[in-house]
Amino acid sequence: MARVCKRIAVFAISWLGASVLVFFTINALPGNVAEAILGTDATPERVAELSAELGLDRPIWVRYLEWLGGVLHGDLGTTPLGHYQVSELLFPKLGVSLWLVGLGMLLALVIALPAGMFAALRRRRASGVAVSALAEVGMAIPVFWGGIMLVLVFAVWLRWLPANGYVPITTNPASWASHLVLPVLTLGLVQAAVLIRYVRSAFIEVLHEDYFRTARSIGWTQFRALIRHGLRNAAVSLSTVAGLQFASAIVGAIVVEQVFTLPGVGSLLLSAVSTRDLVVVQGVVMFLVAAVLVINALVDISYVLFDPRQRSRA
Repeated sequence: MARVCKRIAVFAISWLGASVLVFFTINALPGNVAEAILGTDATPERVAELSAELGLDRPIWVRYLEWLGGVLHGDLGTTPLGHYQVSELLFPKLGVSLWLVGLGMLLALVIALPAGMFAALRRRRASGVAVSALAEVGMAIPVFWGGIMLVLVFAVWLRWLPANGYVPITTNPASWASHLVLPVLTLGLVQAAVLIRYVRSAFIEVLHEDYFRTARSIGWTQFRALIRHGLRNAAVSLSTVAGLQFASAIVGAIVVEQVFTLPGVGSLLLSAVSTRDLVVVQGVVMFLVAAVLVINALVDISYVLFDPRQRSRA
């Protein structure tokens, strides 16, 4: 319980610090929202009038505290360009990004766990070296280039799958799945390449532990001993890496959404940046920051589940 309370306190402090950084950094950017709304032909008097209407003439600390109070109550702000609530723009697109990130990380784990275990067991053989080499190549491939190559092969040459677009699952489940295959593959394969290296290293450490040698001495196969004892002991370090990669996948999803023109959170963020809609940018960035902090907190709490020694310290 003490560990959980500590992590909640760390989360709150980190989120508050991030809110200060995000708000003041974005509002320090050159330019004026009123000018962006009115256009380049607007008179200085009209710009000053609209700035006063939007509250941009007030001290920045006052605007920050008002914005923070709204965020704490679930109000991410109202965009001055279209007078929409940021949450109304964000949450419809959130489902697309959640499907992409969730399925992409699931695919990465499904690939990385057996591949990394195989590479550890066969590390002195050609097959294990080949898996490690493929993982190294995968880590070097930019996510956008991997997506373009998948589109070229499966959408252009073979014409098996659509190259872009999105269909809601409630509208047509089959079409929804076909449109997500390539984006999920793109994100999942890149994340799997990184995870394979960590899984391999974690299981190689297990192979040198005394409990593993004991299991082998009583007649257990390497695979059985690794599954029975190694998987749980490697889970602590693997959960840390998986959590970090989950945060990385959130960032990578922004790029993937652009490659496949998916209407997700990343597309909303880039669209807001291009139109200088700072209220939307602030809301989306703070939501992403909160998501990453929650993931890190859950990873830290998971140590107690995987490592009994942590329970006595907590």
